Amino acid sequence: MPVEELSEFVDKLEKAGELKRVKTQVDTNLEISEILSRVMYSNGPAVLFENVKNYDMPVLGNAFGSIKRLEIGLENSDFTEIGQRIVDMTRMEVPSGILDKLRKLPELSKITDIAPKLQKSGPVTEVFEESPSFEKIPILKTWPKDAGKFITLGLAATKHPETGVRNLGVYRMQILDRTHALMHWQKHKRGAHHYDIKKDSGSKIEVAVIIGADPATVFSAVAPVPEGLDKYVFAGITRKTGIKTVKCRTVDLEVPANAEMVLEGYVDPSDIRMEGPFGDHTGYYTPPEPYPVFTLTGIMRRQKPIYLTTIVGKPILEDAFIGKVIERSFLPLIRMFHPEVVDFAMPAAGWFQGMAIISIKKRYPGQAKKVMMGLWGMGQLSLTKIFIVVDEDVNVHDMNDIIWAVTTRSDAARDVTIINNTPTDTLDPASPTGQSWLKTWNRCHPEDKGRRISKRDSGTCKIR
Repeated sequence: MPVEELSEFVDKLEKAGELKRVKTQVDTNLEISEILSRVMYSNGPAVLFENVKNYDMPVLGNAFGSIKRLEIGLENSDFTEIGQRIVDMTRMEVPSGILDKLRKLPELSKITDIAPKLQKSGPVTEVFEESPSFEKIPILKTWPKDAGKFITLGLAATKHPETGVRNLGVYRMQILDRTHALMHWQKHKRGAHHYDIKKDSGSKIEVAVIIGADPATVFSAVAPVPEGLDKYVFAGITRKTGIKTVKCRTVDLEVPANAEMVLEGYVDPSDIRMEGPFGDHTGYYTPPEPYPVFTLTGIMRRQKPIYLTTIVGKPILEDAFIGKVIERSFLPLIRMFHPEVVDFAMPAAGWFQGMAIISIKKRYPGQAKKVMMGLWGMGQLSLTKIFIVVDEDVNVHDMNDIIWAVTTRSDAARDVTIINNTPTDTLDPASPTGQSWLKTWNRCHPEDKGRRISKRDSGTCKIR
């Protein structure tokens, strides 16, 4: 049976020795993030902070910070199975006659099994706050130069204004005041596309931000699924059974019934403000940029919800492990379009979108470029900066093997292809429009007792 809710996941992690409870009082202002970043960099456990200063809501971090934890949450040790299920569904033959239909019933029933199932109520509907406020939620400030507190693991639910296909995306949200936050959905994200369609018609877009869903739904929100695939259906594919959903109270959207909390509201295209800076997953602060405002209209939640969060920064942190599962689960899809692909890897140190290594079974000249161009045309892989294509005998997960192949089998003048004016991730500090002058931050030394430090140009450190 799949893990149905966050509290069940916490119990499973604790039984497996993958979670620690912290009963000492901790602060949402830099302290929790400092503890979590140290734990993550040292490959430590998930942490449940049970005594958060000024809040009666516990904070859970690093819940997905190891492959073992993701295996527990997704109840799977071979993540390629997830992508293979999608491939198998695309190859399913539609029955024509009665006998064919009878033979295909077991396969067709699988489609029904993975579809979301609307409920009248659920744990997330236990409490509804008609006068909602972000101030009641233990939202963290992560890095010293961050513009404020940011929601970092909220699943923003929207639906395509024309087709109704539902999307879940993880977009950071900077808190402005009690009921307003900035929605950082970049142009190439699907939520931003839904927003743009509504914007063109002069309308606001309804959004529900889900905090603390079951592991498969969280994974589905992060995963760059094929265009047109409903994210709730993908969650069902991941879990092998459909999720339960409920209707929101103030917006026309469905959300997971077993979530911890749902922030209902809308994004107004006429209300644009500056967002950032924010210490991002590249290891650099991203500079202030204009983004639209999310207005909070209601909160549905459990009686005693858990606030799920994550810390991003210079790799390797928690997001690296989620990225590894995405890499493995999407290999069958890559092979479906490019049969010559043997294996595929996106090194965590390259924040995944920075670099990809592909091994192929080469049969003709120019095939490596054919694969490279094809992958650059596949969804979010269009934002990958560097592709390295190697022969099938090279282990794409062994950097020593890759460097050996690059240095012994390639000639730079012949084998390096540079393509200008391609799409780029706006978070990339080295992009032509990036802010390469932005400085990295250092981790604190143990003796600093949780206080942030930043390196100055002189090389000295100053306590923040």
